[in-house]
Amino acid sequence: MSAAQAQLLCDARCQVGESPIWSPAEQALYWVDIEGRAVHRVNQAGQHQQSPVPERIGCIALHAQGGLLAAMETGLFHLTHTGTGTLAAQRVQAVDFPLPDMRFNDGRTDRQGRFWVSSMVRNMAAASDAGVLYRYANGQFEASAITGLRTGNGLGFSPDGRTMYLSDSHPTVQQIWAFDLGDDGQPRNRRLFVDMTAYPGRPDGAAVDADGCYWICGNDAGLVHRFTPDGRLDRSLAIPAAKPAMCAFGGPQLDRLYVTTIAPAAPIEGYDHQLAGATFVLNPGCTGLADAPFAG
Repeated sequence: MSAAQAQLLCDARCQVGESPIWSPAEQALYWVDIEGRAVHRVNQAGQHQQSPVPERIGCIALHAQGGLLAAMETGLFHLTHTGTGTLAAQRVQAVDFPLPDMRFNDGRTDRQGRFWVSSMVRNMAAASDAGVLYRYANGQFEASAITGLRTGNGLGFSPDGRTMYLSDSHPTVQQIWAFDLGDDGQPRNRRLFVDMTAYPGRPDGAAVDADGCYWICGNDAGLVHRFTPDGRLDRSLAIPAAKPAMCAFGGPQLDRLYVTTIAPAAPIEGYDHQLAGATFVLNPGCTGLADAPFAG
C-alpha cells in the first residue's frame, strides 16, 4: 500500500499522538496527545472534539462504567464526559515512580479487561532502564515482574488472550517479545518475537488482528508492519508521516486501521511536515478485534 492510500482522518495535529482506541458503543475513535495534554475524539460523521486534561496523558482504555481509564503523570484516572464537551478527571490510583521525571507510556487492556501500562524516563537520551510494566485489575495496581524497560511499547494480546506482546522502542533496544499469559494474569516464558533492528523503523505502538497477526508501528520509517504469529513479516503499509506511534482497528466492521503520529521538532526529508502529528486511516485488508473495556 502506498502513502497515497492512507487517508487523513481529520484536521487535528498532535505533538505526540498516541493510544488510538475504538469505541463500538459510540462508533467513535479516541486518541491522546501526550505532550499536548489532550484527548481527541472523532465520530462516524467526522465530527472532531478535543478535550484538555490536567497532566501529560500516556494512554487510555475504555472503561466498563463509561468514559475512559487514563494513565497520566501522577497515576491512573477515570475520565468521564461532563455533557459540556469536556472530561472530568478523577484519580483512582496514585503512582510512586522510582526516579524523577518519569511518566506512563504505552498501555491497553487484555482480553480479560485487565489494564497494562509501561513507565519510562521522559529523557530518552538518558537511556534509563527504570521502566516497569504495571497491571491494574480487581482494584489492585501493581508492578509486574517485567522490569528494565527503557521505552516500553507495543502491548498487544492474541485473540485467545494467551499471548502477550511487548516491545522496547528505545534506539538501543528495538526488540519485540512474546510472553505466555496465564489465567492468573502473570506473564511467563519471555522470548524474542521479532528483532526490529532487521526491519525499518523502531517498534512503537501495536495492535493484534482477528487472525492473530501483530501490527507494529515502525517509528522513523513511516511504516506499519504486520507480523504473523510465528514472527514472519507479512506486509508493510506506508503512511505519509515519518513517525507512526500507535495503531488500532476500528470502524463499524473493525476493518480500518487507525494510526497516530508524532510531530518531530524539525521537518524530515521525504515527508510533508504539515502532516506530522496527524492521525491516518488505512484499509489493512483484514479485520481487528474490539478492545475489552477495563473491567475494574
